[in-house]
Amino acid sequence: MALGLTFDEKINRARADMRLGVPVLLTGAGGQALVLAAELVTPARLADLRALGPGMVMALTRHRAETLKARAYDGDLARVIVPLDQGCDWLRALADPADDLRHPMKGPLMSMRDGQAGLHRAALGLVKSAQLLPAVLMQPVAGNALEGLGLTELAADQLDAALKREAVLAPVISARLPMAAAQAGRVHIFRPADGGVEHYAIEIGAPDRSAPVLARLHSACFTGDVLGSLKCDCGPQLQAALARMGQEGAGVLLYLNQEGRGIGLANKMRAYSLQDQGFDTVEANHRLGFEDDERDFRIGAGLLRGMGFRAVRLLTNNPRKVEMLGAHGVEVVERVPLQVGATAENRAYLATKVAKSGHLL
Repeated sequence: MALGLTFDEKINRARADMRLGVPVLLTGAGGQALVLAAELVTPARLADLRALGPGMVMALTRHRAETLKARAYDGDLARVIVPLDQGCDWLRALADPADDLRHPMKGPLMSMRDGQAGLHRAALGLVKSAQLLPAVLMQPVAGNALEGLGLTELAADQLDAALKREAVLAPVISARLPMAAAQAGRVHIFRPADGGVEHYAIEIGAPDRSAPVLARLHSACFTGDVLGSLKCDCGPQLQAALARMGQEGAGVLLYLNQEGRGIGLANKMRAYSLQDQGFDTVEANHRLGFEDDERDFRIGAGLLRGMGFRAVRLLTNNPRKVEMLGAHGVEVVERVPLQVGATAENRAYLATKVAKSGHLL
């Protein structure tokens, strides 16, 4: 009987390992290296890694490297050499911008410019997919030094390809749910084939699959949708979209579990802390090491196609959603503006969405 793990199963085990602070072994054309999420490094783990030999670096995205004034010779990332006399506090300070203003002097930082960066690029992709800060310790290892330790091992090129491909989602269950917006409501649960987080579709009425459906792609926002945060317009957008569908008698709202534009709730709260220091929402994401928006809207296109919808009237202020759906088999016959939820507290946030993210408000 073959009980070996598939590659997708290994990726999910690797994500769990990273979140536990357990190293993962990446192999590829650039050799092999142990990878550890920098925000979870401990003195004991650091000592174990250093015992394997010299050459430790921290891989950082270009955005975090720019903040730290580290040279990103590889374009999209920097490989910062870790001095032997620096410990966990210094490493975590490179990874986490929480103390950047209080402790601005961390350098000078020296970056590697020779050798291949494929392992480092794959490692950053893995740690992002685990919703940890995009900063990883990389310790080169030779031969079979780690044999028998039971560490998760991944081929970097396969990992990179797996993280880039479109998610395949399968229906789990659907059930009737009367709501304030409409008595005729139904919730569908979808689960990715790779074992990732589930996504939901809220169907109002009985939409005609042969006609353009009123639709919205709504990214999960715990603070706005549940707590009624005044820092964003997410909660009002969610309620207004459902109400509009209820008024028209039909529609579908996709609730995508991509909190904080895809960086997760913990990192979103880190971004909020940086906003309290005076940075806007895009600048905060960059200081954390993330792109402006890390969401994968292909998930929405796949769900709509799977539910039989090929044309939509899309409730959105984001032209990127319109372009993405059109590029992935769902025609947007009309963009329906959704301009609600402006407050004194989110005025600057909404202005940044217009100026830096291209939203139409």
